[in-house]
Amino acid sequence: MLVDFELIKRAQDGDSAAFNEIILAYRKRILGTITRLIARPEDVEDVAQEVFVRLYFSLDQLRTAEVFEPWLYRLTVNAAYDYLRKQRRRQEYRMSDLSEQQMMMADALAGGRVEQDEREQKKIRESVDALLGAVSEADRILLMLKELEGLSLKELEKIYNINENALKVRLFRARQRVLKAFGAVPKGKEPARTG
Repeated sequence: MLVDFELIKRAQDGDSAAFNEIILAYRKRILGTITRLIARPEDVEDVAQEVFVRLYFSLDQLRTAEVFEPWLYRLTVNAAYDYLRKQRRRQEYRMSDLSEQQMMMADALAGGRVEQDEREQKKIRESVDALLGAVSEADRILLMLKELEGLSLKELEKIYNINENALKVRLFRARQRVLKAFGAVPKGKEPARTG
């Protein structure tokens, strides 16, 4: 414990200097906990202030020294969660609160995003088709079953009637051939790279 129980008792009796000592002793720990929980540096001080206010008004409820730190930690976590709940409520907009013009703008924006997503999906499909078209039919089917259909190695073992190690070798070689084909794909047809 960073402070002794005598200091806490003095703060409970209204000694503001004792209360300030408690705050100074635990300030860094409280700020660190809040920072990890809310991930918004600009609001950490405000939440910490709320913790100190709650501590001040509830300190007289504390009966034993052993529970002080867990109790203070619980106050800190609760204040952070209360902050997060308030933030979530502020960011929620109900459709009924929007004007007709705002609704039309939201619809247009959403429609534009859908069109953009569809264009990106089409480009990705074309790129994947170009890559898979550059390898043998056997490689293409194996990779489609594993990567696109999501079949497990056990399921593929049954389909190909070979053991897991042989299957892993086939998959590895098929992937290597796709990577080799990736270098040979004509410009404008290569897949979008992520990361």
